[in-house]
Amino acid sequence: MTLDPAIAARLKRNDAGLVAAVAQERGTGDVLMVAWMDDEALARTLESRKATYYSRSRQQYWVKGETSGHTQYVHEVRLDCDGDTVLLVVDQEGAACHTGTHTCFDSDLLLGEPR
Repeated sequence: MTLDPAIAARLKRNDAGLVAAVAQERGTGDVLMVAWMDDEALARTLESRKATYYSRSRQQYWVKGETSGHTQYVHEVRLDCDGDTVLLVVDQEGAACHTGTHTCFDSDLLLGEPR
């Protein structure tokens, strides 16, 4: 699968060829998780509407929920103004975090008011 050249030209990748991908829940606005994408992962996501990321540790693609059942259906994909981060607006089924919590940002409040 190949990423549209017009989109690829706008991406600013890190030294590993990756861009940060932020998943945000459509209904609540909660930031669910941050992962990484390369051109192939982004192309797969745009084609399938299934959030597809690149695992730096395993050096392979993974579709969110493929093994856990905790899927992300992608409604929107937006590129930030610098081209180095994509925002995925998703419907989350089940937990987004690998720890089993709704979001990877449920704990460790460093500043602010708890909800």
